[in-house]
Amino acid sequence: MFDKFREECGVFGIYNHPEAANLSYLGLHALQHRGQESAGIVTSDEVQMRTHLGMGLVQEIFDEDTLETLPGIHAIGHVRYSTTGASHLKNAQPFFAETAHGPIAFAHNGNLKNAAEVRHRLEEYGSIFQTTMDTEVFAHLYARSHKEKLVDRLIDALRKVQGAYSLVCLVEKRLLAARDPFGFRPLVLGRVRDAWVVTSETCALDLIEGEYVRDVEPGEVIMISSKGLESFRPFAKVEPRQCIFEHIYFARPDSVVFGRSVYSVRQEFGRQLAREHGVPADVVVPVPDSGIVAALGYSEESGVPFAMGLIRNHYVGRTFIEPEQSIRHFGVKLKLNAVRGVLEGKRVVVVDDSIVRGTTSRKIVAMLRDAGAAEVHVRISSPPTCFPCYFGIDTPTRAELIAANQQVAEIAQFLTADSLGYISHQGLEKATDYGPYVYCDACFTGNYPIGGRDTAEGVQLGLF
Repeated sequence: MFDKFREECGVFGIYNHPEAANLSYLGLHALQHRGQESAGIVTSDEVQMRTHLGMGLVQEIFDEDTLETLPGIHAIGHVRYSTTGASHLKNAQPFFAETAHGPIAFAHNGNLKNAAEVRHRLEEYGSIFQTTMDTEVFAHLYARSHKEKLVDRLIDALRKVQGAYSLVCLVEKRLLAARDPFGFRPLVLGRVRDAWVVTSETCALDLIEGEYVRDVEPGEVIMISSKGLESFRPFAKVEPRQCIFEHIYFARPDSVVFGRSVYSVRQEFGRQLAREHGVPADVVVPVPDSGIVAALGYSEESGVPFAMGLIRNHYVGRTFIEPEQSIRHFGVKLKLNAVRGVLEGKRVVVVDDSIVRGTTSRKIVAMLRDAGAAEVHVRISSPPTCFPCYFGIDTPTRAELIAANQQVAEIAQFLTADSLGYISHQGLEKATDYGPYVYCDACFTGNYPIGGRDTAEGVQLGLF
């Protein structure tokens, strides 16, 4: 219904808390924006592990009675939007497995570039897969490892995969977490009194009144046990390539991601847009919700008043019935409605985070004009998206990306906008203040850190 890059997934883990399941439930609520297809929680009381998975939103899957069936002082949870593996209950996470080393559960945010090759080779060696998601690959590699120590078995498995992973794992008495050497996806470490927490975003810590300690560093593996927290750095160090779209769209604006306030970064995107693509206008209007903070920055820098000229319906379900006599722009109208009193007779700057295929943006421009806007100037707080992502974001093929096939002037014409301006790549770097954090911007440049499917393939890591 909405032409956006789709969310990846969110992970949550907690060690040594008497209400581990309840806090995991709350943490997953805070991460719901990262995936709405399925959710799950696995708990451990150090003797037995229990799991509950379901399709839909967190509040649809868990209630008080369900959470009472998940006793334990340790837990991990997951919200999912599928990037690899179809949307079925069997592909919900955390993925639980009984192995010769004991039970273990995995919750994964990311995408393994060599998952198909690893899976094929494992099947040749007799492995039987229960799901179609790449997360199960971790379990098989872990189970086949001959290393004696738990953390060494996990590291052994991680050495055999390539791609993006922010991973939390639960065994009876230990919680483990790992982030790939490039650090594509976020992962943070926190405390709730005597309990440790590992999760995708700091907003999950805020909800449970936790304290942010630090990011799990790229290439770091953490094990939390009765001995406390142990940190391992088993991989060769590479230059980080953290996903720039976390700041543009995916993360909640109240989170701190990659050491930067998402709100502050998006606000600076808007300011930079105003510097680069200012235009005489009467009102600045965001496309809610992800365009709001950038629009505020644009308004502050340009002096053009900010107003909510588009109102979002937050209660749109996952399915709907379209009338037999088609309503123009029906899908977008379900989610957005224009405010005529804000727009009529006005020169409007409309700010959004990205344009993917352009179909939704075109309908939004038409909606603004139908509400009486005299001019519509589209401003985008990211550079043109020309390449697909292979590291945990569901993106269209390059042939479907409008910016990969048309120039800015042609896109503006397709949108029926009076003008179109994207933030420049240099402006993006300035706004994010790269500093010690270097971002993956392959969706804009095609410069894949590992190599995309339509780029030269690197040498695969040996499996056995």
